[in-house]
Parts: sequence; C-alpha cells; structure tokens
Amino acid sequence: MKLNLTAEIWEGDRAYISKCPELGISSFGATPEEALDNLEEVAWFYLDDAESRGIIADVEAAAASPHKFASMIELVR
Repeated sequence: MKLNLTAEIWEGDRAYISKCPELGISSFGATPEEALDNLEEVAWFYLDDAESRGIIADVEAAAASPHKFASMIELVR
C-alpha cells in the first residue's frame, strides 16, 4: 500500500507542530525536521492500529490519493 499523506508544520511557542489532516494525527519536535520525523512515526502507529482493528479501508481512500492540494486562506474577524 502506497499512501500520499500531507504533513503540515508550523512554529509554535516552544516547539514545531506537525499535523497530518488525512489521518487526524499530530506531533511536535524541536526542529521542523524532528516534528516531521515524529509525525511519520505516529502515522505508522496509527496505520498499524487501524489495520489491527480492521478499519484500514476507512482511511485508505483519502490517504492513497496522489492528487492533493493545499492552500492558505486568510480570515479576518
């Protein structure tokens, strides 16, 4: 199975935050690279757990799509 997942990383107050919107998971690290590495590790745990619970098909459709787009939007209140 090949999954094309999105990794969003931004600088927080005390660490870099990483998030994978397709899986609904997040992590953090002292650097952007560490935050990404930690997110990848969490993703493997998430997928292993989903497979063992028999729900991997529920995440495959969104995660396997090769065509993903990300954009910034600005909201002003």
